[in-house]
Amino acid sequence: MKWLRTSALVMVRTTWIIVAVALMVAAGVGWATYQDIDEGVRRSNAIAPDAPRSEHAVNILVMGLTTRLDLNGDPLPDAVLAQLQAGESDRGGYNANTLMLLHIPNDGSQATALSVPRDNFVDLYGIPGSPVKGKIKEAYGRAKIAEETKLRAGGLPDKHELEFLGREAGRRAQIQTVSTFLDVPIDHIAEVSLAGFYYLAGALNGIEVCVNNATSDPMSGANLVAGRQVLNASQALAFVRQRHGLKNGDLDRTRRQQAFIAAVMHRIRTQGAATLPGLVDVAKQNVVVDDRVELLDFAMRMSNVTGGRMTYLTLPIEDTQTVDGESINIVDPHKIRAMR
Repeated sequence: MKWLRTSALVMVRTTWIIVAVALMVAAGVGWATYQDIDEGVRRSNAIAPDAPRSEHAVNILVMGLTTRLDLNGDPLPDAVLAQLQAGESDRGGYNANTLMLLHIPNDGSQATALSVPRDNFVDLYGIPGSPVKGKIKEAYGRAKIAEETKLRAGGLPDKHELEFLGREAGRRAQIQTVSTFLDVPIDHIAEVSLAGFYYLAGALNGIEVCVNNATSDPMSGANLVAGRQVLNASQALAFVRQRHGLKNGDLDRTRRQQAFIAAVMHRIRTQGAATLPGLVDVAKQNVVVDDRVELLDFAMRMSNVTGGRMTYLTLPIEDTQTVDGESINIVDPHKIRAMR
């Protein structure tokens, strides 16, 4: 892959589960602990058993959702919502605001993490009337709403079952949309929400960053002094969410995310097995992976990430336009296929 170099937060949001297993192997942690995380993490069957598979590599679609709800669709505790500084539990919807494709070769060579901008205007699949045009981030939420509406009309009243089946429809739609757009198979998925990221930063007992200039942004809650500092979980979330008040907006937020990724990986390498209990708990409560994933195999593959052998890339944007008052990104699918 030859996409332009950049960074993306979502790799960190979702790969700590794999890193945790790798640390267990390195630290000689017992099989019972591995089974605990393997059996405790929420599974999805959104990838069909007969779906196409990659050759000579593994492609993992990582999805970061905007929802402020837990995996069962219940509101987060008020104390956690206050720390997220992202509004009430009914805000955010189910947009896949962060999408990343991790491409991990089987031969152990350099892996890549491709960030797909959330506002790319593409064909959406897996929703009524598809394919229909929309922002790539919308496939998940639109499919979820459509599925839940259909199930309620059919007489299904249970809130948690509706949430599970709705999210499964959302995952299928997002997988099909991204796979078709990039013209690549999706072998595995990993999904996390804002709360999962917050808990991750907390499990690592803070993240060390260096802020070039003091900044204050009420939209994200970022209120940071200049210089090197250790951010707590709430501050770390604000640090990577901020785009308002930064000179280059989303571009500066991307640089923030790159700094955060490096800080998290450094924290994991230096703290080693001491981070395991917290990471395992976070994964079990906040991560969804597909039912085909073998965590131990992923741990071996993802050891390259903790060692710094990951190239961060972003999908090139041709232009921006406005549709129905919304800013969108224009991309050239022919150039995407030519770059693979």
